[in-house]
Amino acid sequence: MGGAYQLRVAATFLLIAGIASIAAAFDPSPLQDFCVAIDDPKLGVFVNGKFCKDPMQAKADDFTFSGLDMAGNTSNAVGSNVTLVNVDRLKGLNTLGISLARIDYAPYGGLNPPHTHPRASEILVVVKGSLYVGFVTSNPPKLFTKTLNVGDVFVFPIGLIHFQLNVANTNAIAFAGLSSQNPGTITIANAVFGSDPAINPDVLTKAFQVDKNVVDYLQKQFWPEN
Repeated sequence: MGGAYQLRVAATFLLIAGIASIAAAFDPSPLQDFCVAIDDPKLGVFVNGKFCKDPMQAKADDFTFSGLDMAGNTSNAVGSNVTLVNVDRLKGLNTLGISLARIDYAPYGGLNPPHTHPRASEILVVVKGSLYVGFVTSNPPKLFTKTLNVGDVFVFPIGLIHFQLNVANTNAIAFAGLSSQNPGTITIANAVFGSDPAINPDVLTKAFQVDKNVVDYLQKQFWPEN
């Protein structure tokens, strides 16, 4: 009787362990827009992320980046500049799931335009000036906004459209932490009206319910990626 009970307990434990292992198994998060499979490894050199240096060859410079003390050039159409420190600029970030950005905003009206990070949530802190920030949820869309001052922090959930606007008459500066070594950025206006090749105007005319002349005009504009 005792042996049969122990077997049932052991079988139950193994079943639970098996279910837990299946639940814990998952595909690795993408670190780029796509990674097309190939049958012959000789035909490809890309991986989901970066190749790793031999740990014995690593040095302190692999984990160091300098330059975030320098203001970015905001003399552009949107009046802002993003200095992103991701794995392409700081190799030691590889596999760590984080990156950092400095955002500079021109006086009143400097805008980090509506955009998304497909692979990262973002936490932003204002270190100079005042920013009107916000994000929009998935459908049905709901807008969350706040005016931030020095020392204030705001979170933008992964994949949601968000923005920051300088509402002060001085330059503004913010720093943002992102939960991916390569968060990616999709600037909405640029993606919709500035893609290469261009989206068929018929698609945009119907989607935005505007005249085709409006779409033609917008597609001819220069859309900064920021």
